Amino acid sequence: MTARPLPARPRTAAIGLRAFGAMVLAMVLGSCSLLNGGNDRNQEAATAKADPSIVAAAPDGLEEFYSQEVVWEPCENEFQCAKITVPMDYDNPGGETIQIAALRASSTGKKNGSLLVNPGGPGASGYDFVKDAAGTHLSQAVREAYDVVGFDPRGVKRSAPVTCLTDAERDAARAKTYNLETDAGLATALADNKAIAAQCAEQTGSVLAHIDTESSAKDLDILRAVVNDAKLNYLGYSYGTFLGSTYASLFPENVGRMVLDGALDPSISNEELTSGQARAFEKALRAYVASCQGQDGCPLSGDVDSGMQQIRDLIAAVQQTPRTAKDGRVVNATMFVSGLITPLYNDQSWPALTQALEAAMTGDVSLVLRLADLGADRSSNGTYTSNSTFAFNAINCLDYPMESETAAMRAEQQRLMQDSPTFGYFFAYGGTNCLDWPYESVRTPAPVEYDGESPIVVIGTTGDPATPVEWASSLRKQLSNAVLMTWEGEGHTAYGRSNSCIEDAVDAYLVSGQVPADDTVC
Repeated sequence: MTARPLPARPRTAAIGLRAFGAMVLAMVLGSCSLLNGGNDRNQEAATAKADPSIVAAAPDGLEEFYSQEVVWEPCENEFQCAKITVPMDYDNPGGETIQIAALRASSTGKKNGSLLVNPGGPGASGYDFVKDAAGTHLSQAVREAYDVVGFDPRGVKRSAPVTCLTDAERDAARAKTYNLETDAGLATALADNKAIAAQCAEQTGSVLAHIDTESSAKDLDILRAVVNDAKLNYLGYSYGTFLGSTYASLFPENVGRMVLDGALDPSISNEELTSGQARAFEKALRAYVASCQGQDGCPLSGDVDSGMQQIRDLIAAVQQTPRTAKDGRVVNATMFVSGLITPLYNDQSWPALTQALEAAMTGDVSLVLRLADLGADRSSNGTYTSNSTFAFNAINCLDYPMESETAAMRAEQQRLMQDSPTFGYFFAYGGTNCLDWPYESVRTPAPVEYDGESPIVVIGTTGDPATPVEWASSLRKQLSNAVLMTWEGEGHTAYGRSNSCIEDAVDAYLVSGQVPADDTVC
């Protein structure tokens, strides 16, 4: 819904999209400095004892979780790590528990409190974001003012992770192709999906029923309490804005300084979300083509329409005859499109797309495959470094009712192809991902309501392919006590990769509480 690249979906030929986090290719294609822990506190174990006033305000039945003592141990060379215990099922807090993995970088100056961050997904690791990329996204002023805490939400990587396939099985699933426009092809895809769902249920266990976003938002309040903050200071990118707005609706009195960048609209359906993204990715590709054609060496000739058609022709050719990359792996059209979409999350990665397209137009799809692998968190040695693909699907199946009736999905395919002539086909049939999922959705999309005293800052980007800018405006209206900032730029999310107008305003808000003017355009 995070900035990380688009994972290739292993479950059907369709690419079921959500917004992803704020790392995009800035982390995986460029160099990125580690976030220095800042002082010796990171080299010593520290036990955080609960503040009695915070425990006193705990929801009934959850006092033991809010009052737990948390030991922060040195880890990852520069940081401190901890496991926070939370109920598996908030309707039965006396039952089984799970642990949420968190990583902390201590403030480098006079500490105001903690800043909890979520880079998106669903399925992206906040632990990894702080460890690997937050140093390129957070200013020195913010680093001085806060302990920065990243966490893996329930179901993600280190926190009761969704587990489904081996690495070899993931490769095989990604390589499969289905003709979903035929009854036979659709039936085969559904059978494969059902088998994968059964593996997820068997290997993950009963927590699979409880990794919805509302449960994660309740975890977030326990995290706030165990770092001894009376109010939650929070930076959420992409899907992280959905987690943040859900938190604000559940705990309005606990909201401190909250920034929601690359906003999701909680009120829209899965089908509306998919349609909005299809249009936005088509728009982003046009912006890329225009930029490419204005530079020497662009492989796309003619005007923008001609360039777009050349890309469509290339996709169609791979769809007709899958290509073989230099490593011997077969690249089907879904993998190919995933590779084209990945660099659209960050315009600084557009040169990588140009290079990959140029090679593909001469028959070499290896660079496109590399981009698709980056999006799927697959290393060059064949190992997958996260479970983001599986967490993504499992969380979405709980968060969104999905249309899975065959005629409706085929009608949606036609609409998506009108919304996005280039990518629309690959956005279709998302409902097949949840048809045989072992647990029904637990949420009906609806506007969030927020009546807290602390203003929330919502940010949208005009050229955002994953979270269209109009969603930010919609979220700002739903939250009532909020302000909207808009960056006139390309790529997914703004803070940490935009301009001084956005950066300075967010820093002033987080550090000193200075609320930006509503409807600020940068």
